[in-house]
Amino acid sequence: MSEKVRCLIIGSGPAGYTAAIYASRANLSPVLYEGIQPGGQLTTTTEVENFPGYPEGITGTELMEDLKKQAEKYGADIRTGIVTAADLKASPKKITVDGKTVIEADTVIISTGATAKYLGLPDEAKYAGMGVSACATCDGFFYRKKVVAVVGGGDTACEEAIYLSGLASKVYLIVRKPFMRASKVMQDRVEKNEKIEILYNTNTLGLFGENGVEGAHLIRHKGEANEEKFDIAIDGFFLAIGHKPNTDIFAGQLDLDEVGYIKTVPNLTSTNIPGVFAAGDVADPIFRQAITAAGSGCKAAIEAERYLSE
Repeated sequence: MSEKVRCLIIGSGPAGYTAAIYASRANLSPVLYEGIQPGGQLTTTTEVENFPGYPEGITGTELMEDLKKQAEKYGADIRTGIVTAADLKASPKKITVDGKTVIEADTVIISTGATAKYLGLPDEAKYAGMGVSACATCDGFFYRKKVVAVVGGGDTACEEAIYLSGLASKVYLIVRKPFMRASKVMQDRVEKNEKIEILYNTNTLGLFGENGVEGAHLIRHKGEANEEKFDIAIDGFFLAIGHKPNTDIFAGQLDLDEVGYIKTVPNLTSTNIPGVFAAGDVADPIFRQAITAAGSGCKAAIEAERYLSE
């Protein structure tokens, strides 16, 4: 079974849905496949207070439903399905959905997002949205004057700890090794910050709390003679051990960076393959915000329309 479309959008979330809104209004009759997590990462966020236009805040799920309805209002064909293979160098591009349906597309907008890395503790799922977060910029506001912990030892972890120190009363930085991987300047900033306490040689065993995170079970010098288990009281637990962009099926075709993010032309969403565009977190290792993802979705649709016009 095959089908021909002018514009195919792979992935939903703020980038995908916004691209669908703009592509629909440009009469591109876009088809969007929502992927493994319809609505993207934002559907796992309870309250969104930093998206313009919602002064009282809104849940991530409701925000994505609003964007989806708006896209459908202008004619976007939004479908359930997972892209399992892609031949982006073909003309037209050939995208296989669920291992059977082949879509031939003149243009493709990739908005498959990035997945936050977790430690793999059962408690991370148990307390999801109840004290566990992988985005300090998104959720830090809810922990004003509270105590939080950040897990990680790289630049991202240091940046998150510093950001949270401007909101929280205290920040624990849990570092697995006896040193940080972060750049020297970031290490210095963290070490000089009076609100941040660094716990080196420390791993997280689990979390505890009745109606949300109230503390963490930790172990210092795991497996060594001086191994020590202890607890800390916290209100929030932030993961900062990296993200994995969802680009595996595009490897070998699109130019990716060392982590796997899609490389785009500076200030644009164009990739190394004409007619293929990347929007949202899949091409953004820096900001990873709903509003920046939506903006790049807009840019991708406009670029796709111009590409087809030319």
